Amino acid sequence: MSGTTTAAVRPSREATGANRWVVLVVLCVSLLLVALDATVLHVAVPAVTEDLRPSAVELLWIVDIYPLVCASLLILFGTLGDRVGRRRVLLLGYALFGVASAVAALAHNGETLIMARALLGVGGAMIMPATLSILRQVFPDRRERALAIGIWSAVAAVGAAVGPLLGGFLLEHFWWGSVFLVNIPLMLVSLPIGRMLLPESRGERDGPWDVVGALMAAGGLFGVVLGVKRLGGGEDMTGPLTLVPLLVGVALIVLFVRRQSDRAHPLVDLSMFRRPAFSTSVGCIVLAMLALVGLELIAAQYLQLVLGLTPLQTGLRLLPLTVAAMAAGLAGARVLRGIGPRRMVCAGFVLTAVAVLTLTAMGGHDNTPLLLTGFVLLGFGLETTLFGAYESMLSEAPADRAGGAAAIGETSYQLGAGIGIALLGSVMNAAYAPALDSVPGVPASASSAAGRSLGEAYDVAARLGGPAGAALRHAARDSFVHGLHVTLLVSAGLLLLGALMALRLPKAMNCAPEGAGVPEAAVESPVPLAKGELPAPRAAGKPTVSA
Repeated sequence: MSGTTTAAVRPSREATGANRWVVLVVLCVSLLLVALDATVLHVAVPAVTEDLRPSAVELLWIVDIYPLVCASLLILFGTLGDRVGRRRVLLLGYALFGVASAVAALAHNGETLIMARALLGVGGAMIMPATLSILRQVFPDRRERALAIGIWSAVAAVGAAVGPLLGGFLLEHFWWGSVFLVNIPLMLVSLPIGRMLLPESRGERDGPWDVVGALMAAGGLFGVVLGVKRLGGGEDMTGPLTLVPLLVGVALIVLFVRRQSDRAHPLVDLSMFRRPAFSTSVGCIVLAMLALVGLELIAAQYLQLVLGLTPLQTGLRLLPLTVAAMAAGLAGARVLRGIGPRRMVCAGFVLTAVAVLTLTAMGGHDNTPLLLTGFVLLGFGLETTLFGAYESMLSEAPADRAGGAAAIGETSYQLGAGIGIALLGSVMNAAYAPALDSVPGVPASASSAAGRSLGEAYDVAARLGGPAGAALRHAARDSFVHGLHVTLLVSAGLLLLGALMALRLPKAMNCAPEGAGVPEAAVESPVPLAKGELPAPRAAGKPTVSA
């Protein structure tokens, strides 16, 4: 037990009545849009390239600017929502997301599309922490909140998986801009419904909002995420465009932490990290994403380049992973109540490691039962891990700091994903490239080019032709499978390390009701009470001690 005292913000009557489940639907739609937009463009890249003719650098920024900006601004907008109102920030995010989607759909050049994608990242950074922090407020009972988080996380899994499939469907019938236009009608519906149904809430307003600290956090995260993304793309770590952002980003984050420690009213309450349950949950989120996101990208390459599946067939082959993740999210609340956070997160890590080790049996030929088993275990184990970690992190944070806590969780997710791509990508390259240096009949320059990626090796082999080309293709394919096995073993080791880390989580789930103690003005009801209707009674008792 951590022994932390949680000061609860009293939700409005609408938030604590039957309408809280309607609020959850609105929040899940918000999250679905953001999750869709993170992946829907991937299948449209060839069409965008053919139409807009962007340079290689512009194309890279078109793809990367959205997650880069979104990850950088999560803490800024999460803490701003705690100050000025979470619903207010969420609705502004809706509006910005809709406008940016229209600009992106009608873009006539690469620069306009990059700007629009950056604005989408700003809107996403407003929406993501707001959904989780509002959820924290409208479900004060931990048992109900666990169920709500399970549904919320299942929707996130659906959005990430459906994005490429939706993008492929739209591209078959419309032009590439349609992948952005689909956001507009949903935002036009979400804005008035959100204004009517979502409760307003905020944390304490003691002291001024630390604008300088917010900008330092945004700049530091931008630099770190940019550097990590470049490393994941195979760039030289000593290159100025990689090393400088990393060093500047780390320096700004260090200064930000020192600044927050010295302020009477910090932007981010760093004392939360002194609570074992909170810091361990954040670490588990980072480690889970670090171990698996890079692996997911490599698995997609395996399905397409080794097994020869089409992008649509690849998406369908990965669909069981998503279905299993949805099932784990929906069952998560019951499992958490039954076995507690510690055993749940540990079991999730171990199950995911078992799935990863099972997939080491993959070879150069399709083995559908093996892949189905591995992907189902992978989806269920990963979602179990993330659900338990997110629920423990959010429940451990004080209610008046819910926006900042949600932003920390989402930032750790993004950082773990970026570091995972860089780390596992480096492991993959180190295991893949050496075997191509001594292929009979292949010149050294061709071997060097083929060692960059399997796709490039296939292109080089096609240009060479004859026995040398066939030998290079066969060697590259076998080397890729070998590199995949090595990467899977490293990923399994990281997951088992996560299982050990999770032993610091609370053993049992504390479902004691949260106490009052925050003025009623801290939460505003968006809908007036009916004539003769009494306000919801304030919960009695002292602040509760959460697990």
